[in-house]
Amino acid sequence: MDLDEGMSLVEHLGELRKRIIWVLVVLILGMVIGIIVAQPLIMYLKSVSPAKDIPWHVFSPWDAIRMYMSFALVTGLIITIPVALYHLWAFLKPGLREEEQRASLKFVPFAFLLFLIGLAFAYFVVFKMAFLFTSGITAKLGLEETYGASQYFSFMFNILIPISLLFELPIVIMFLTQLRILNPKRLHKIRRYAYLILVIIAAMITPPDAVSAIVVSVPMIILYEFSVFLSGLVYRKQLLKDRAWEEEYGAK
Repeated sequence: MDLDEGMSLVEHLGELRKRIIWVLVVLILGMVIGIIVAQPLIMYLKSVSPAKDIPWHVFSPWDAIRMYMSFALVTGLIITIPVALYHLWAFLKPGLREEEQRASLKFVPFAFLLFLIGLAFAYFVVFKMAFLFTSGITAKLGLEETYGASQYFSFMFNILIPISLLFELPIVIMFLTQLRILNPKRLHKIRRYAYLILVIIAAMITPPDAVSAIVVSVPMIILYEFSVFLSGLVYRKQLLKDRAWEEEYGAK
């Protein structure tokens, strides 16, 4: 009996290893695609606001390589996210009920969609706001704007990636509720701490002024409340199914 359990554990770890390898392979392929599309993306972003008409420079022979690798990594992450979520679902699938398997699988496309929405919000709202703020400070000090291309994109991605991942919050909470790890009651209890963490994150990735922090904090808080609402929907369905099962089991 102990041997069977040990073999079962070994097989379980082997399956996890295979799925991690699949995710890494997709990430590497995504990065290769990112390197291929990096140049047209860089030229496009250079031609639109806020980078339009700003002279770019490189301060190191490695700067151009860093730019390519940054785009490769971000492109790879975008491509890998739905694959990674699918493999996470497939790994947890044996421990879920049949209806939970179907319900949790639906999270995968929505998670990818939310990531893209977060990416758009981060670029068109937060990043542009942060760039205009820093440019305004530069102008007030009478300094000449000379931007390093690598530093420009590092600044951009340091804003885009955290916000895009934060937009996954509703899916993560729904998934954890589906697994019965979280529920609306627990989320209500930790609300004040969640708000504090979101405000701190917003303050860290935005310019150091109250308006910018509020502009980012408010959508994050709304996103959290929306997550609590979705968790409540999932939780109520679970209670109804559990009650129905108990009545049927009790009748027997």
